[in-house]
Amino acid sequence: MKYRIAMWAGAGFLVAGGWALYAFASTPPALTFTDPLMTLVRITCPIALLGRSFPIRLEWVLLANAATYALLGLIVEPLRQRLAHAK
Repeated sequence: MKYRIAMWAGAGFLVAGGWALYAFASTPPALTFTDPLMTLVRITCPIALLGRSFPIRLEWVLLANAATYALLGLIVEPLRQRLAHAK
């Protein structure tokens, strides 16, 4: 189960990193707060909700999103195992 939680954390890191790459690579300023794509960013990267109040460094965003996904994995994985054993 430790490996699955690590995979969840890695997925969170990659999601936040992907959004950062998208924001840095786009020619016009991407991901402004009025952009409709920000809804998807807020769902997949919850730490982005705090970015409007005060700036957060990229390293902390990556770490916080990895921790958020790991916590989600800690909740989902036992439920998934119980459902798999019930069948």
